Amino acid sequence: MSEAKTIRFRCPVCRKETTRDSEDFPFCSSRCRIIDLGRWASDEYSIPGEPVSPHELEPGDDSY
Repeated sequence: MSEAKTIRFRCPVCRKETTRDSEDFPFCSSRCRIIDLGRWASDEYSIPGEPVSPHELEPGDDSY
């Protein structure tokens, strides 16, 4: 029988190899998961596009 291949991924924070069955996937550890969350919270990451002001949204539109 052939051995099943394990697909390896790189942690987006530290670039260390990790696998899909990791508890913290796609991160290699809870530390990297928390670092990534902090980066989002401090606006180090952003989604491209024009900012939308709350006044431009339709009433009841929760898509922001």
